[in-house]
Amino acid sequence: MLCHFFQIAEHNVELCFQQPEVNNMTLVPSLEPFRVSEPAAPLFFRLTVDDTLVPAPKEERTRIDSFDTGNGDTIVWRLAGGGYQYVIKDILKRDCCLLKTNKDFSECQCALNGSYSMRCYGLNSALMLISAFAGSFHQTLLIHASLVRCNGYGYAFIAKSGTGKSTQVSSWLRYIPGCDLMNDDNPIIRIIGDQVFIYGSPWSGKTPCYRNVKAPLGAITRIDRAKVNSVEKLPPVQAFASLLPANSTMKWDKDIFNAACETTSRLVELCNVYTLHCLPDEEAARVCHQAIAKVKAPLMSSLGGKM
Repeated sequence: MLCHFFQIAEHNVELCFQQPEVNNMTLVPSLEPFRVSEPAAPLFFRLTVDDTLVPAPKEERTRIDSFDTGNGDTIVWRLAGGGYQYVIKDILKRDCCLLKTNKDFSECQCALNGSYSMRCYGLNSALMLISAFAGSFHQTLLIHASLVRCNGYGYAFIAKSGTGKSTQVSSWLRYIPGCDLMNDDNPIIRIIGDQVFIYGSPWSGKTPCYRNVKAPLGAITRIDRAKVNSVEKLPPVQAFASLLPANSTMKWDKDIFNAACETTSRLVELCNVYTLHCLPDEEAARVCHQAIAKVKAPLMSSLGGKM
């Protein structure tokens, strides 16, 4: 067995391949920027890839449901011991990955299936799923958002797919000085003490932006298409209602869902949440930046040198 070690959002991850001649790091090149040379504790999660893994017997699992992820279907069972079993299918409904986890997602195993592209999809999907659900126990949220950094702060934009979050980030990059792209689909938020940080991740949708970077979270903004550009700061209840759907969580697991709700509530206490009513134009970026941007000096020198 060959094991590799990573830090994702400063959480320690171990990925092991039982048959490295078949399954190896060529399946997940987006993890390379997050690699570390030595294992470290505490461990966020360990995933062992072993193609000899078989489904749990029928009498030891209870089917929960099948969920459309947008790129395929994922079928979920609850296991007798409190963990979970998943079958991850691609957009062609082909079985790409069998995943088994313990209750807190700290110990996981998966078997991959099919062609190289199917195995890539299966392993990446399994890693993202584990990261999202393990994070619930560590005040960590994997959110569906586009993320730009401006003068040292991270600004996350959330919206339904196709509504314009990537367009808004592109406008910031084009029109607002001092900006760079941190992630375009699945950044990670962590609350550490009374501070909120946001990180790049190995998952960035259609944009290959896999950066091991960190910034204090400046604000979260929901995009709403409109005929006039304007910004409103949301009160706590509306902010919570806007943020929760952007989180990756499991409503059927009481412990995980409650933990995600608690972290989201704490996030609302610590971070401003806005709605940007906008057109897809330059003025929208400037109006938004003026309303939500922090005015403090860049903080990158105090963040461990991550660039």
